[in-house]
Amino acid sequence: MIAASKTRAIQLARDIIAKNPIYLDTETTGTGTTAEIIEICIIDDDSKTLINTLVKPLSLIPHDSIRIHGITNTMVQNAPAWPTVWSEVQEIIRERLVAVYNADFDLRMLRQTNKRHNLIWTTSPETDFTCIMKLYAQFIGDWNPTYRNYRWHSLERAGVQSNISIENSHRACTDTQLARSILHYMSNQEI
Repeated sequence: MIAASKTRAIQLARDIIAKNPIYLDTETTGTGTTAEIIEICIIDDDSKTLINTLVKPLSLIPHDSIRIHGITNTMVQNAPAWPTVWSEVQEIIRERLVAVYNADFDLRMLRQTNKRHNLIWTTSPETDFTCIMKLYAQFIGDWNPTYRNYRWHSLERAGVQSNISIENSHRACTDTQLARSILHYMSNQEI
């Protein structure tokens, strides 16, 4: 079972890379239902930065979140507001495969931040998001019988397990680079 799941994960990683994905990561004011994006980065498969910006939130960044990513209220006070950033992000991701480590979270934050700003997501239905975290869990093959799926690994842990020297700084730019490297690491394994 483990060998088969790893083989499928390697092939899926190769299939994703063959589609020339872009990689996205966000940093937020928290994880709750009122949290919003305060930093976003998107890179292409050659590691070229397509957007990397702080975002001025509608509410203050809580101290608990600042301790995680180090983004302070002072740092974002002159940053562009989400509606300005979103128009650029939407153009970048239009009709592209977007690879994200923990895609469910970042998709929720995109929708949630849009909702707080009364914005509509108008990208075409061809836009697709894929989760590198779930693929990496399949690659490792550690089955969790309680949840009936593979155990998830943090981005930092996946980087260490894959011997990738990019530090998980909890900043959007380095996290996109680390996620990209993990996907490439999986695709380069022997089947």
